Amino acid sequence: MSARERKRKRGKGKAIAQSPTSLILCLFFCAQIIDLMMLVVDVVKGMQTQTAECLLIGQLTCSHMIVILNKTDLLPNDKRQAAIDKMTKRMHKTLENTRFKGCPIIAVAAKPGGPEAPETDEPQGITELIDLLKAQAFFPRRDPSGSLLMAVDHCFSIRGQGTVITGTILQGSLSVSDNVEIPALKVTRKVKSVQIFRKPVPSAMQGDRVGVCVTQFDPKLLERGVVCTPGSLLTLYAAVISVQKIEYYRGALTSHAKFHITVGHETVMARISFFNRVLLASEDGDCNPTSPEQNAKSFSFDWEFHHLDEYLTCQAEDGRGEPQQRALLEFERPVTCPPLCLVIGSRLDSDIHGNACRLAFHGKLLEGFEDKNYIETALPRLKISKDKQKEGAVERVIDDYTVIGRNLFKKETNLQLFVGLKVTLSTGETGSIEGGFGQSGKIKIRIPEGLKEETKQLLSSSSKKKGKGGAKNESSKSEETKPDAQCR
Repeated sequence: MSARERKRKRGKGKAIAQSPTSLILCLFFCAQIIDLMMLVVDVVKGMQTQTAECLLIGQLTCSHMIVILNKTDLLPNDKRQAAIDKMTKRMHKTLENTRFKGCPIIAVAAKPGGPEAPETDEPQGITELIDLLKAQAFFPRRDPSGSLLMAVDHCFSIRGQGTVITGTILQGSLSVSDNVEIPALKVTRKVKSVQIFRKPVPSAMQGDRVGVCVTQFDPKLLERGVVCTPGSLLTLYAAVISVQKIEYYRGALTSHAKFHITVGHETVMARISFFNRVLLASEDGDCNPTSPEQNAKSFSFDWEFHHLDEYLTCQAEDGRGEPQQRALLEFERPVTCPPLCLVIGSRLDSDIHGNACRLAFHGKLLEGFEDKNYIETALPRLKISKDKQKEGAVERVIDDYTVIGRNLFKKETNLQLFVGLKVTLSTGETGSIEGGFGQSGKIKIRIPEGLKEETKQLLSSSSKKKGKGGAKNESSKSEETKPDAQCR
């Protein structure tokens, strides 16, 4: 392309000022259609907040990366190479614990002198960058099977032809005469023609950049979004997801808080409630680091879960890392997305200049609720419980393995609902509720390992003092679990 042609094309361009929030939303959308990312870093300032957020999103969506240290022309000539070497070393250190460890790093000056500099100043390092891109280019594995999912980035009409929808096929394939759905509008149209880089083709598959012509569709109704095989996407009012906190997020992840949720190709506010699985003694632990893909896709309504007031950041009991946790998302408006898609939670309303990561957590969509009345129809299937604790007193000892407790329940309480629940004495023994005793709400507690000698002596002493108008009996604690009907 000649210099005159380049100038003419630049003259047709538009300067669009984007807010940090809209910029990161664009990044969420674009990151899902690339195979190799270029992370551009200011060689003078180094990693900034938005640069770090781009890196985190890249880790979730991309497998290959090149780091470009830009604006090298701002460095003094006599110290330029030393500064570049220092920044290169810092970047390698930053990437050491990421999937991009050891990735190529190259220094350039894309526009020496800045935007206002004359065109005579030639870019520095661009030729080397092009050579590096050629060397890093690879043929990703493409699969034409499965339902169609196409990310749409533009839509326009051509008089006499129809409406052209442009985008990238993320999954499956499409052919001329296929029916496709625009799920956001709940409309289906037939494919009239398909083009790849302005060349007509009979079909296209995963990874192809295409223009799809349909008829009788108003392009003003669709700008960005998705096109799919009819009926293949879910429209959800709520969802259960796997959750893993992003380590650079400094805020707390608490139940009932609201986050910006990016799911599929939409970002919407949602309220979150955390819970984890209650494992039986015979089951193995459930931790993130063991097999993340298997755990992320595992969910069953037959399992029992425990409500969490906030995300657990402590290690699992076997020291393997954080226990696998799930969350319920309740969207402020319905969202359209494929099954098992990536979910990212963020706080985009945070101050971009606050030097704090806004990306809070990520996970996979495990189960979606398409019924608008999901609170009545779907949530009761989730077996989520909360732990509650009551304190009472041991009234007397029946034998070495049985005591009578009081002040835990009212006389009208149905004690059969609590049979088998765990009871812990303040002296350390543990047992369970065996049943009621009398009609006043007292209970019989079974201690399988038996009472300690010192406990028996203490209770015996307390009984004697009580006979003389004496002191309180030995206290006990009962842990009870009741269903959380609202799952919140």
